[in-house]
Amino acid sequence: MSQHFTITTPIYYVNDVPHIGHSYTTVAADVISRLHRMRGHEVFFLTGTDEHGQKVLEAANRRGVTPQQHTDELHLRFKNLWARLDVQYDAFVRTTDAKHQAVVRRVLQELHDRGEIYQDTYAGWYSTAAERFWTEKDLIDGKCPDSGLPVEWVEEMNYFFKMGKYADQLRAWLEAHPDWVRPESRRNELIGALKKDVGDLCISRPKARMSWGIPLPFDEEYVTYVWFDALLNYVSAAGIHDDPAAFAKRWPADFQLLGKDILTTHTVYWGTMLFAMGLEPARCLYAHGWWTVEGQKMSKSLGNVVDPNLLVDAYGPDALRYVLMSEKGFGADGDFSHKAFLLRYNAELANDIGNLAHRAISMTEKWLGGVVPALDADRDEDRALSAASATAVSRFMECVDALDYRGAIEALVTLSSAGNKYVDSMGPWALNKAGDTVRLAGVLRRTLELCRVVGTLITPFCPNKGAELLRRLSAGEPRLTDDLAQLDRLPEGGVLSLGDPLFPRLDELPPAIQAALEKASAGGALRSLQVNAPMPAAKAEKPAKAPKSPAKAAPAAPEVKMSETTTPATPASPEASAHIVYDDFAKVQLRAGRVVEAARHPNADRLLQLKVDVGEAEPRTIVAGIADRYAPEELVGLQVIVVVNLKPVKLRGVMSHGMLLAAGGEGVRAMVTTTAPVEPGTIIR
Repeated sequence: MSQHFTITTPIYYVNDVPHIGHSYTTVAADVISRLHRMRGHEVFFLTGTDEHGQKVLEAANRRGVTPQQHTDELHLRFKNLWARLDVQYDAFVRTTDAKHQAVVRRVLQELHDRGEIYQDTYAGWYSTAAERFWTEKDLIDGKCPDSGLPVEWVEEMNYFFKMGKYADQLRAWLEAHPDWVRPESRRNELIGALKKDVGDLCISRPKARMSWGIPLPFDEEYVTYVWFDALLNYVSAAGIHDDPAAFAKRWPADFQLLGKDILTTHTVYWGTMLFAMGLEPARCLYAHGWWTVEGQKMSKSLGNVVDPNLLVDAYGPDALRYVLMSEKGFGADGDFSHKAFLLRYNAELANDIGNLAHRAISMTEKWLGGVVPALDADRDEDRALSAASATAVSRFMECVDALDYRGAIEALVTLSSAGNKYVDSMGPWALNKAGDTVRLAGVLRRTLELCRVVGTLITPFCPNKGAELLRRLSAGEPRLTDDLAQLDRLPEGGVLSLGDPLFPRLDELPPAIQAALEKASAGGALRSLQVNAPMPAAKAEKPAKAPKSPAKAAPAAPEVKMSETTTPATPASPEASAHIVYDDFAKVQLRAGRVVEAARHPNADRLLQLKVDVGEAEPRTIVAGIADRYAPEELVGLQVIVVVNLKPVKLRGVMSHGMLLAAGGEGVRAMVTTTAPVEPGTIIR
């Protein structure tokens, strides 16, 4: 991999305040950039705000302020939130910046001079909400397909970019660069879209109708279409005209992160614009899914839009970052549940990671003077701990390279759990009582070393707490080095500092969260199973019912009770509602599983071939008819519920050893999963 890494987020529209979706994208980009910095790479991380267009003008008019006053205020809400979430970007671009506007006007003039832009009459259905024109066939029930709001018929003279001229080049680029658009499901969407005619792009709006934009350099009676303006931020901030040397390093970008709803603009619009400018597209465009809240689409009318500032106030920035990156597979849709947040916070951050650090440092302070003690000779149990550390670090790096950040977090939590089990089995309290200070020192030293490894691995996700833990251990700066997993890196004699618990346990939702839920009427009962709520061409999880108190991650696999089930998406048939006796139901053996591999079935387009860990010696091969709903890479790492005592059956030439639970009738709508990670093989009852 190149030693320079450029990553971008979309620039966010300032017609409203930032919400959990904006936070997810930006935190994800920050996590990725931190991981690269920890490997010694030079990083350029770009974010910003999109400040022109009709929606901004109308929002400013409603408030009785100028558009510039509106954007000056609103962009600060994004910058302030990123500061609170410890997002360390290298550049924050505003499309009202003079530098950006100069780049837009120069690009427009150059394209116009080369005949890439022409004037013509345009007639079509215009959506103010989407700020774009639609054809008749695009409309859904006569309304905008993006917003569902009314459209109006508009006929006017405008300027057009010859986008269609580059359609074949775009198709060829997509075919030659299989990793250009990820995940695979989004790439398939683009392949389908490019089978249709790619027309030219209207890139202007008459000032008489919409004045808030960058004037066209060749016709001051028009302003630039907001998307043509906004997309150029990626090269204006990278220094395309004012810093050619920096631009040569920063472009093409390595990773452009965006929501799946703006995939077309970032592939078709942006890709063809770059071709016309003589530039290459980014190496990877990653279009992630959406968030629902408590099983419902985020909506002002429902009052369920999650304010990230409220969560930072209640839990701190690190907890929010951690949950955002661990609650759903990268790229997939997911559900934000306040009670699931609390459950994960307590089980993983407080009871596992925070508890291990507190135990290790407090016992060393109490019995060994509060300094890093000496190692003793390795015993079998010590070698097993070293092996667990090496395995966890290797797994973490594999997941990071595969963009499986939930899997990376699971690897560090597994290592923390191994550390707690090591302490329990070694019994430092007994060693102290027996006066075996040499062995006591060795056990606590290895536990402290394991805390160093965990603290390093968690730092990209929890930069404050990770750095604090390493400081308490006298461990130095976090680096993803080849010797990270070794349990002998701390400076012997280094001074330890206990401090307050890193993640104090919370027995109930913080009062501010409770009040917000009551006000919004969005805090329904969390169920013990959560089902991905249906979203267009995506997956998002519904909330499930939480236990009365979050449980500590236990050494043995816990049981998860199916005390409630989610409401079926379709009415049950008379046959389905017929009673059965408990003994019949008890014959079905359900276990928690985790998908470790996923691939398309070699002989059937609608089937996927999975390897699922159900706590046995080897993962099971299970064939599932879910290819229409899920891309293989979206399933890897997903917790699933498996019927394990079905008789094996051959499906299109492949033996299947179980069945996954899913919601849906004729077609699969979502996989059934658990509210929090549990060990593969956990009994479901």
